[in-house]
Amino acid sequence: MYFRTQIPISKSSIPIDYNSNILSIGSCFAENMADKLDYFKFQNATNPFGIIFNPLSIEKLFQRVCEKHFFQEKDVFFHNERWHSFEVHSDLSNSDREELLETLNKAITQTYNKLQEATHIIITYGTSWVYRSIENDQIVANCHKVPQKQFCKALLVVDTIQKSIQTTIDLIQVLNPNVKFIFTVSPVRHIKDGFAENQLSKSHLFTALHQVLKTNNSHFMAQDYFPSYEIMMDELRDYRFYSEDMLHPNKVAIDYIWHKFSENYISEDGLLTMQEIEDIQKSLHHRSFNPESEQHQKFLAKLQQKIKLLEKKQPSIKF
Repeated sequence: MYFRTQIPISKSSIPIDYNSNILSIGSCFAENMADKLDYFKFQNATNPFGIIFNPLSIEKLFQRVCEKHFFQEKDVFFHNERWHSFEVHSDLSNSDREELLETLNKAITQTYNKLQEATHIIITYGTSWVYRSIENDQIVANCHKVPQKQFCKALLVVDTIQKSIQTTIDLIQVLNPNVKFIFTVSPVRHIKDGFAENQLSKSHLFTALHQVLKTNNSHFMAQDYFPSYEIMMDELRDYRFYSEDMLHPNKVAIDYIWHKFSENYISEDGLLTMQEIEDIQKSLHHRSFNPESEQHQKFLAKLQQKIKLLEKKQPSIKF
């Protein structure tokens, strides 16, 4: 007897292993998954421009990177004693304009290089709601606490999202035709938009994304869809799996979704290496009651031996 529904997930035909080079882009849930990739020592880079929620802003950043369209003074503005760009997250904002521009353009160069060598790109879309600047009619990735009267809020239609996702794919494939894509929709609920509005927003993402996948898969392109939103809504449909704000998945939920991802998207050899790393990570966080004891010194020596053996077997792994 089963007391919950389980989301069927097929084994990926484009699995990740320890030779893979991964770029993760998108909403805050992208960072949750990237934290797991980092913990297990995969070669991963995450959100070089900070958390980005909507498809058009993600597309715009990939266009900048792929075309090496560097930021200029006209692309930044001063507000609340800091310099910002409407195209990136406020984590990159800076009190010095030149430092901000240097950081942004360094991110373009580094991401360009990463894209050229990437084997997998994981893109997590968060919302179809966007804010458009009234002054220049441009969609912003982050409002940076600029007064809301300077923006108009709009819901992206399915056709616009679909074209944006396809353009993002096309831009990347010009630079790296062999890269594999994994798409997902964030399970984080954007209730500030409204309950019905959040569902509508997610629905637009699903419809557009699955239409792109359907079209591209008929051409045998290396693309997958991971159902993180569906797992949260159907398998974990209980508030005990949410953090205090009742909107974001908590640690238990993130661990579970990661487990579902890893068992279907990580290669068999990769899973074995993950187990070795898990044992080492737990040992590294072990606290001894008597750090100076002979027993603990033997434990540390054995641990260092394990680390050296693993790093020799997989040179990309560093502790």
